Amino acid sequence: MAGLLDEEEIEQRLDELGDWDREGDEIHKVFEFDDFPSAIRFVNAVARLADRYDHHPDIDIRYNKVRLALTNHAEGGLTAYDFDVAGEIEQSIT
Repeated sequence: MAGLLDEEEIEQRLDELGDWDREGDEIHKVFEFDDFPSAIRFVNAVARLADRYDHHPDIDIRYNKVRLALTNHAEGGLTAYDFDVAGEIEQSIT
């Protein structure tokens, strides 16, 4: 198991990520694209990355906007995996 992060660790990791937000026990971000096919290509890339980590975000697609939310359901809150996956999305997909 990954282990929950404490409030100080969460704030530090959130600052490092940049423009992700926190709401309760999840971090989330909305990505905007030129059109629907671009949004779907992004979602497919996120799916491949999430499978590598075996840690999958909640994904909400609204035409050209994709909202990703990460939390660790098994642990009941935020873990390093959530921030690792978010960071990987930022570095390799966007």
